Amino acid sequence: MHSTLTRPALFSLLLALGATFAEQSFATMSKTALPVIAPAIVDALGISPALIGAFVTIMSAAGVVATMICGGFIVRYGALRMSQVALLITASGLVAAGAGTLVFLVVAAIVMGGGSTLSTPASSHLLARYSPPQYAPLIFSLKQTAVPAGTMLSGVLGPFLALALGWQGAPLVMAAMCVALALVLQPLRAEFDRDRNPAHPLTLADIKTTFAIMMSHAALRRMAFATFVFVGVQLVFTSFFVTYLAKGLGYPLATAGLVFSAAVAVAIPARILWGWVGSRFVAPRRLLAFLGIGMAASLGLTGFFTPDWPVPLVLAVGAAASATTLSWHGVLLAEVARLAPEGRIGALTGGVLSFGGVGQMIMPLGFGAVLAATGGYGLGFFAAGLIALVPGIALLRRERGPRGAEASAAPRS
Repeated sequence: MHSTLTRPALFSLLLALGATFAEQSFATMSKTALPVIAPAIVDALGISPALIGAFVTIMSAAGVVATMICGGFIVRYGALRMSQVALLITASGLVAAGAGTLVFLVVAAIVMGGGSTLSTPASSHLLARYSPPQYAPLIFSLKQTAVPAGTMLSGVLGPFLALALGWQGAPLVMAAMCVALALVLQPLRAEFDRDRNPAHPLTLADIKTTFAIMMSHAALRRMAFATFVFVGVQLVFTSFFVTYLAKGLGYPLATAGLVFSAAVAVAIPARILWGWVGSRFVAPRRLLAFLGIGMAASLGLTGFFTPDWPVPLVLAVGAAASATTLSWHGVLLAEVARLAPEGRIGALTGGVLSFGGVGQMIMPLGFGAVLAATGGYGLGFFAAGLIALVPGIALLRRERGPRGAEASAAPRS
């Protein structure tokens, strides 16, 4: 990397990487906070654990809308400004959750879903400006380690705050953290938002243009389908794993949270590893196929958990699920950035992620329906594994024609 970047350019890249990492880790922490402390919410409000699926679906629906419309806002106001907006919106959703009623939890789901989802398109738009193309899978993977880092932080901090302050106090503390980070990022705006265009119109035509480009490009369509499945499967894992351990296997909430956090920690080196492999050795599309197959295997095994399984074995399977379901993002987002036309990276990233939002809406809701119908968690995890196998196999197929040949080519070095 040193051979392709001057010292000032390297400094700017590292500063952009640090800023986007911090913002996305806090957005992820906030988004996963309520599912992580769901057992305490379920007990306090006397509701069914199956409603977690409905909560995540509402959050995802708001996220779909946000990803579809965010492209124009990023161009007009700047990626860093929209990252700050994402933090402030998410914080307001956490405050609503702290009100402690079912109605306000629905409001929180809508607000947090829209706010937290803005972080990925904005950070991708920003980071693409400073990343050498040949190292983009690795750099984007480093940035995307913020997702498991934020999830791990939520897994540790959420149960701790819920036990210390009550479940209503936990989201209020996290809201304060988001507001503080938004203020800390402000001095960076002069540099990172230099490319903003204040005259850019905010119209629905932006959405139409984004989807027209995406649907006309075979490689981008493949990325959109993979995102639909992978994001949905990821939300099943992060939304129900702690509750599975606590309510299904009888683990204490604190223990379940620690097991989850330890498993999620594996995703941090895994994302870096996959980014390095995708930058140097394996074409990103093929690597994503292998990760899909890995998701299928690990989630399928999760479906077979029983209270008799030793905790280290449960942790090992959870770590394998984490290394796949939580570790593909950097490779896929770098590929989307590579395929996107100049100036459309943020918009097309949002467009691809909107398909992931649909997956977020459907899969957790489907899992909740299976849980309500069967009273058990295993079948839902097993089904999620089978679904992950579909894009895994599809991405292994070699496409014919010029676009397929381009998408299958080895990564640039």
